Amino acid sequence: MSRGTGSGLVGLGFVLVIVGAIMRFAVRVQTQGFNIHEAGVILFVAGIAALIVGVAVLAVGSYRHSTVQKSIRQTANGQEWTEDRIDSGTPSSL
Repeated sequence: MSRGTGSGLVGLGFVLVIVGAIMRFAVRVQTQGFNIHEAGVILFVAGIAALIVGVAVLAVGSYRHSTVQKSIRQTANGQEWTEDRIDSGTPSSL
């Protein structure tokens, strides 16, 4: 997962927490067959879980860094520039 995924999860978590809190504490409706307050609690808990996972992804993503090594080599036609990039902390599947 990338850092963008982590920030997206944090944003989703905030939205779920807010919607869940409104449904649980601010709505004053009695329904039959569907308990809006329990649905609010479920959304609230799901939002907290999304926040925790999002913050964890952001924390793990901050350990990634790149190293660039540039070198010049003399060839028969002049100079040849090479650049090697080493990324650490990235998944092997990318």
